[in-house]
Amino acid sequence: MNPAGIAAGGFIGTLILTTALRAASALSLTRMDLPFLLGTVVTVDRTRAKALGYLMHFANGQIFAFVYYAVFLAIHHAGWWLGALFGLVHGLFAVTALVNTLLPLVHPRMGSPMTSAPDVALLEPPGFLMLNYGPSTPAVTILAHIAYGALIGGFASLSG
Repeated sequence: MNPAGIAAGGFIGTLILTTALRAASALSLTRMDLPFLLGTVVTVDRTRAKALGYLMHFANGQIFAFVYYAVFLAIHHAGWWLGALFGLVHGLFAVTALVNTLLPLVHPRMGSPMTSAPDVALLEPPGFLMLNYGPSTPAVTILAHIAYGALIGGFASLSG
C-alpha cells in the first residue's frame, strides 16, 4: 500500500462514482445532483455551482480515499472486497446522516424539515434516505459507493 496508489484509486473511484450518479440522474433513476448540492453551498450561480461542486466532490473523494487508507494501514489488510465493505458503510452513512442530516445544517440554501415558507428559494432537502430525490436514490448511491470502495481497496492491494 502506498499513497500514490491510494490517490490513483481515489481519483478513479470518484470518477466512477460521479459518472454512475450522473448516469442515474440522466436515466431518471434519481434527481440528486451531488456536485450541484455541494457547489450551491458556496455560490448561488447555478453554472459556477456545478463546476465548483465537481471540484469539491473530487477533493472529498481523495479525502475519503485516504481515510480508507488509514484504516487499511491500521488493520494491515486491503483488498477490493474490504474496500467494497467500506464503500457500503460509506454509502449508508451518506444516505442517512451525511447528506440527509449534516448537509442541511451547513447548507445556506437548503431547506430542512423545520423550514417554513422562506423569503428566498431553497433547495429541496434530501429527506430520509434521500428519498425526496427519487425512490431509487438510496440504492443508486449505495451501489456507487460500493464500487468506489472496491476500486480503492483494489488499488491499495495492488500498490503494495
